[in-house]
Amino acid sequence: MRRAYIGLGANLGDPPAQLRAALAAISQLGRLVAVSPFYRSAPMGPAGQPDYCNAACALDTALDAAALMAALLSIERRMGRVRSEKWGPRTIDLDLLHVEGEVRADADLTLPHPGIGVRNFVLVPLADIAPELWIPGIGGVADAAARIGRQGLAPWPPAP
Repeated sequence: MRRAYIGLGANLGDPPAQLRAALAAISQLGRLVAVSPFYRSAPMGPAGQPDYCNAACALDTALDAAALMAALLSIERRMGRVRSEKWGPRTIDLDLLHVEGEVRADADLTLPHPGIGVRNFVLVPLADIAPELWIPGIGGVADAAARIGRQGLAPWPPAP
């Protein structure tokens, strides 16, 4: 078993419900060991999109990284994800962020995820569940999250 870290996001339909459904499906791929709080963030990419609901989870799994990525893509398809526009609106987005002990960059998969170190909507939820995690090329997750800050992030739903 290896620990994998997955980023989740959605901004169509009922985003928190989409994340919960994705987490239920992810839990079938191993043992779900941690889930971050949900965050609201402004969308990257085309204007006029609804805000995103983002989270991160940790999964202990026997799947290798390639098989896990294939399984995540299958979950996205089953949940209605259509890949038609880069950074466009989506029902669900599942990013394999990091798999302990694995660094790779090939046509099918790059680990750690190439955007992990520059996106607070990824780093902050990841720091909530794995503050001591060390990611090659990024360093400690808690330190990286502190450096990037929380600008544009809010709890989902926002506190009254």
